[in-house]
Amino acid sequence: MPNRATPPSPEREQTDESLRVEREKADAAMGDEPSVTDAVLEKARRRADAVLAEARKKSDLRTGDPVLEAASPEVVEQERMREDRTVRRERASADADLRKERAERAAGMAVERDETDKNLSRERARSDHAVGRRDEFLALVSHDLRNMLGSMIGFAGLIAKEESVDDRRERVLGYAQRIQRAGGRMNRLIGDLIDVASIEAGRLVVSREMGDPVAVVTEAVEAFQAQAAAIGVSLETEIVQPVPRISLDSPRILQVLINLLSNAVKFTPRGGSVVVRVERVGPDLCFSVRDTGTGIPADRLDSVFERFVQVRPDRRGMGLGLYISKCIVEGHGGRIRPESTPGHGSTFLFTLPLEEAS
Repeated sequence: MPNRATPPSPEREQTDESLRVEREKADAAMGDEPSVTDAVLEKARRRADAVLAEARKKSDLRTGDPVLEAASPEVVEQERMREDRTVRRERASADADLRKERAERAAGMAVERDETDKNLSRERARSDHAVGRRDEFLALVSHDLRNMLGSMIGFAGLIAKEESVDDRRERVLGYAQRIQRAGGRMNRLIGDLIDVASIEAGRLVVSREMGDPVAVVTEAVEAFQAQAAAIGVSLETEIVQPVPRISLDSPRILQVLINLLSNAVKFTPRGGSVVVRVERVGPDLCFSVRDTGTGIPADRLDSVFERFVQVRPDRRGMGLGLYISKCIVEGHGGRIRPESTPGHGSTFLFTLPLEEAS
């Protein structure tokens, strides 16, 4: 089925119409301006000519002026011709300057319009891209939520049919665990959506207090030990002492570490390893999550923290975790960055400023 072009929105049509009207007004003003200016200039010239004619009329009388009375008619005529030539040169120069100014203003307006059109096209392209990604994201979210909810309903139905006898308890427990996992995924997805909405509204809450960063790292690693072991991935920690207590929002930093560990474990093949390291580096505490997975192409590193972007496509994610993580780290006054070599793994590092307990 051929793709159909999306019709322009009413807001875009209104913007185009407003721009067209304003340009027509500007063109009309530019068209009227020369005639108005020319009329004013012509009026001023007529007044100057009248003043000059009156002065010459008086000079012809030669009354009471010894210089005029002593001058011959030939000298007076030559002086008048010289004055006329001067006036004509001045007027020609003024006309040339006026034409040049008009041409420059017209050219400037054309350049400005061209630049406006380019900027408008760029902004519309960005807007269309963002709307497209938003629609795609909403479709994915709706699909995943429906699948997870359907899974929960299905397994709940199977539980309802099972009889409470010993030989079926293990099967019922398996159904319950699947429901729990699906519910957990739904809860994380909904939490991510709430965080994105808070970030966009400028209301992401980061409540900092003095805490132990090692305890946060330990909790995050323990949460993934069973999953890593099940797929044959080694998961270790490296704590470079001393690690001081710092001011942080422990649940939020745990969220960052879980997002980074989730990706690291997910994209590391069997036999690989994931290492979480914490060390003091100058005025900061540096956290890193290093894996031996597939890596990220160099030309995609700059986009890993964008919303809804998955540089390593995977249907198990929505492309929100790294975006949220970046906002959380920056909310602490820190920085986060990726390092990667395709085929040799990736490292995500983030820093938090040190504020040791007194």
